[in-house]
Amino acid sequence: MTIRSEDDELWIRRFRPSPDSAVSLLCFPHAGGSASAYFAFSEALSPSVEVLAVQYPGRQDRRWEAPGRTVAELADGVTDALADRPGRPLALFGHSMGGAIAFEVARRLEARGRAPVALFVSGRRAPSRHREALGAQPTGEEAGPPTDEEIAAELRRLGGTDAAVLADAALMQMLLPVVRADYRVAGSYRGEPGAAVGCPLTVLVGDRDPETTIEEAGAWRAHTTGGFGMRVCPGGHFFIESNRSEVFGVITEALLPVGGV
Repeated sequence: MTIRSEDDELWIRRFRPSPDSAVSLLCFPHAGGSASAYFAFSEALSPSVEVLAVQYPGRQDRRWEAPGRTVAELADGVTDALADRPGRPLALFGHSMGGAIAFEVARRLEARGRAPVALFVSGRRAPSRHREALGAQPTGEEAGPPTDEEIAAELRRLGGTDAAVLADAALMQMLLPVVRADYRVAGSYRGEPGAAVGCPLTVLVGDRDPETTIEEAGAWRAHTTGGFGMRVCPGGHFFIESNRSEVFGVITEALLPVGGV
């Protein structure tokens, strides 16, 4: 099943139109995140790089829609939304869950003859590396759905969620169903055996990320037939917040030559 909206523009947000940019960078949020997570990227990288951000169903102005159920569904929706976009060179950036979705979108675009010029995956283990889902039982029994308390504790452990949000019961009541759905999406993802893209792949990882070890990040090398690079940054799962200048530098170094800048 492909998630479709009556208006495919709902999938893609542009914070700063950059008609003369050399390349577009489509960014995929983490579990529980929304397109606005990439506003700072847009401020920093425009006008040379046009930053676009994916808005998943179930949040902000799409909050009345059912959240996605699988990475494949979300990847199909984004790929379809890109179908009629102009032919400017396109790169993809995804953090955490967004990295898995970006990878699958890259594969779909390549299959349609619209290969991205680059793929950046941040804070996400390779598709060939798996972990037990949140809520898994130590006895080996099938994982039940995580409780609100378990999800809240996980958000605190990983960082990246404003403390004021975590302390606000009303806001958490709105956030928890989306995060629970996204954790189900991220935890159930299994890449197809041998799945790979042909575009250059750059992986970023925090040296203290409890969700992705350096080895798990390095395993992405097997998932591209193009060039591969990896940058290890200081920090935990949301190292991209405390290392923005370095992250932006990695992106611009890889992308600006694409447009001849």
